[in-house]
Amino acid sequence: MQPQRLSTTEFIALIAMLFATIAFSIDAMLPALPEIARELTPLDPNRSQLIVTSFVLGMGLGTFFAGPLSDSFGRKPIILGGAVLYCAAAFLASVAPSLETLLLARVVQGLGASGPRVVSLALVRDIYKGREMARVVSFAMMIFTLVPAVAPLAGSAIIAGFGWRSIFLAFIVFSALSVVWLGLRQPETLLPTARRSLRLSSLWQALREVLSHRVVKTAIAAQTLGFACLFGTLSSTQQIFDVTFNRADSFPLWFALIAVLAGSASLINAALVVRLGMRFLVTVTFTTQALLSLGFALLMLGADLPAEVQFGLYIGWTVSVFMMAGLTLGNLNALALEPVGHIAGMAASVTGAIATVLAVALAVPLGLAFDGTPVPLAFGICGLTVLGTLLMRSLPRR
Repeated sequence: MQPQRLSTTEFIALIAMLFATIAFSIDAMLPALPEIARELTPLDPNRSQLIVTSFVLGMGLGTFFAGPLSDSFGRKPIILGGAVLYCAAAFLASVAPSLETLLLARVVQGLGASGPRVVSLALVRDIYKGREMARVVSFAMMIFTLVPAVAPLAGSAIIAGFGWRSIFLAFIVFSALSVVWLGLRQPETLLPTARRSLRLSSLWQALREVLSHRVVKTAIAAQTLGFACLFGTLSSTQQIFDVTFNRADSFPLWFALIAVLAGSASLINAALVVRLGMRFLVTVTFTTQALLSLGFALLMLGADLPAEVQFGLYIGWTVSVFMMAGLTLGNLNALALEPVGHIAGMAASVTGAIATVLAVALAVPLGLAFDGTPVPLAFGICGLTVLGTLLMRSLPRR
């Protein structure tokens, strides 16, 4: 007996809202970082960036387990349980007396958010397959891409009206709306007869098999570098707007423009990947980004350019970094899962978790290197993408 379906329109909207939990939790925080720095870490304002990467770290750790847990207990209990953990951690963050407590709460919040991140895709796969599944996910992702554009605007409005701690209460409201919708309207999609016993040996076996393939290991390493570029840029962007260019007030509007422009990368990738291939697109994108980052860093260092020109160059370069993510991360994920299709769910959890956690280890020093200019970030991304190019070129020709 097939699980009951919502209408396609309602189902896509529900999945998009579950996806959006991640983007809202990261991007809506960005306008709050200066106030948090002034209140909780005035002597070292760069540490406020850790509020972004600590959430991503928790999400990466949770990704190891969310998929296997949902295979054993069902999709809805894991999403709902993750939401409870997410909301409890958000409340703790809203009353945190120190930066250390806030960072701990953000790690736990990320653990809870890993449920919607991983399990919502499994929920789609339970009902749809093949091209129909790809169509549903594509529509959901199109809606999802609007969230980074509006999240900083929403965050800045909430902070202006109620203070930076209120943003965590907004996270609770957002998560509660999505899971109440899920709980009331969406039936469980994983039938009891299709569930698997939860065994750590299965995780270990999947990890060993995934890491036995050279292509998979290379794709995970390249994905780590791409995520590190993205997380490092997200961590630093608000400070660059504020400290370097004195444009903190207009940051949400500029970030919305960057997000909309960078969203075109998904359409470009969809148009080119079938014809050119995943490896070629990733290699060319990494190489191009390395050259753009090097050129931008040298211009910012050596050329005596007007402030308006420097700002325009920074906006263009940031768009290119976010576009690079759209042209590489999905392709690398598909490349990593290609040899392990028979354990795709477990492999997706393992590869996503490894790449995310390792990327945080690279992104934290990249963000903390901020010296009042975007130059350290640009040189760092240049180095990471050079490594990414070398990794992709090391793969044997097919």
